[in-house]
Amino acid sequence: MNLVTMLLLAVALSMDAFAVAICKGLAMKKITVGKCVTVGLWFGGFQGLMPFIGYLLANSFAGFIESVSAWIAFILLVLIGGNMVKESFSKEEEEENDSLKFKEMLILAIATSIDAMAVGITFACVPVELMANMTPFLNTVLGCVLIAVTTCILSMGGVKVGSIFGTKYKNKAELAGGVVLVLIGIKILLEHFGVL
Repeated sequence: MNLVTMLLLAVALSMDAFAVAICKGLAMKKITVGKCVTVGLWFGGFQGLMPFIGYLLANSFAGFIESVSAWIAFILLVLIGGNMVKESFSKEEEEENDSLKFKEMLILAIATSIDAMAVGITFACVPVELMANMTPFLNTVLGCVLIAVTTCILSMGGVKVGSIFGTKYKNKAELAGGVVLVLIGIKILLEHFGVL
């Protein structure tokens, strides 16, 4: 995965966190920089940590799955992206809650980033190649940092968007993120077969 693909992946993965951040902003009576940063750090931190955990888990058995690695990456990304697209059409309203307490933010951060662990598995199958002179491990770490920073920034923006616009863009963000993940999965599979 090159830099452009990683940036697209980072934005797509951050859409769940962005949507929840919008809900947080909607529920907050007063938005402060501290609240925006708190939400951003929780979501960004976990969004960067989870793919790294997935990478470490998959790396231990990457030799066994090398021949089907493109298919694994494709299936995981299409499943995650498809689920995001499905959720974007859901009529269920999320409960508004402006709490930033440890337990609640921990649960939300894990819930919005669990799919990133599956994406981390794809990093063992389709190596991250952000810098040519770095090892695959360091490239993966850099990719995870890129995902964390992207999610942090978008989540902070999501709190502000929520306070201004409400939930108007929540479903559109999830839809866009899901479509991008599906397209990245298709791109990986096409590259595997030499079409791209």
